[in-house]
Amino acid sequence: MLHTNNQIIKHKVGLLNLAEELQNVSRACKVMGVSRDTFYRYQELVKSGDIDALINKSRRVPNLKNRVDDATEQAVINFAIQYPAYGQHRTSNELRK
Repeated sequence: MLHTNNQIIKHKVGLLNLAEELQNVSRACKVMGVSRDTFYRYQELVKSGDIDALINKSRRVPNLKNRVDDATEQAVINFAIQYPAYGQHRTSNELRK
């Protein structure tokens, strides 16, 4: 039985533990809504490394063209912290004012 407190991989570890508990991979995958192929990929990652191997390691380079300048980003963050119930459209309209 595997244990982790990492929220990112908790569902993956839960799938592996459920399959071990039920001793039926197909039923565990059906209950969790995951394909058997995905289960075996997770299992292979744990065998080859550790539980930490389940964390997605993206190979994509971030697209910095999509970033806004730091002042705008900081203004949005501060506004979102100050008014957490406002949605993205209202926040955008308020910041334009």
